[in-house]
Amino acid sequence: MSTPMDEMPALRAGLLMPPDLTRLEPTSRAIHPARILLLYGSLRERSFSRLLVEEADRLLRAMGAETRIFDPRELPMANGAPKDHPKVQELRALSLWSEGQVWCSPEVHGAVTGAFKNQIDWLPLEEGSVRPTQGRTLAVMEVSGGSQSFNAVNTLRLLGRWMRMITIPNQSSVPRAYEQFDEAGRMKPSPLYDRVVDVMEELLRFTLLLRDRGDYLVDRYSERKSQFKLPDAL
Repeated sequence: MSTPMDEMPALRAGLLMPPDLTRLEPTSRAIHPARILLLYGSLRERSFSRLLVEEADRLLRAMGAETRIFDPRELPMANGAPKDHPKVQELRALSLWSEGQVWCSPEVHGAVTGAFKNQIDWLPLEEGSVRPTQGRTLAVMEVSGGSQSFNAVNTLRLLGRWMRMITIPNQSSVPRAYEQFDEAGRMKPSPLYDRVVDVMEELLRFTLLLRDRGDYLVDRYSERKSQFKLPDAL
């Protein structure tokens, strides 16, 4: 039995949007390759988060995705340079271009690195009517120098929620990363590599499923309410 609208005085009933099954099944589907942006969180020459991202990138391209890896070197500290800085503009443009993202950070002192967080801090929740991360899919990964941990991926999930992204259930945590890559920087065969394959397969499926529905799925009552204007005649 439905609740009468007059029993919800705090609700602006005209802005309430019950689920619309027709919008959950788009009339047309994008046919271009899924567009995936990959971010990593270390500036070292032999960066294991970069090596893991490069491995993920190979898998995504093998499955037909179009990918971009952002190089965080030369990105200034957030609020330490104007937003028209070339690296800031590059990062924001890539986020807008993407339909899904992969975030990978080393775990340092139980958290993500400053180099990774700095990239997210340069991405605005919104700029005018544009939201460069909202509705995009997200896969999270981490590398660590010791035993397996999940502090960084948990933090990445928090960041993804804050940036209004749709984070997939699966994730990758690679312990003792210095043992998992050969001299050429390729990840060695192992159950840890298999998990990376799992995560990339899942990310690509979720991206293809949601990219034509993302705007509708994250359409919010509170935002519709804040943007609503009474007619001039009133």
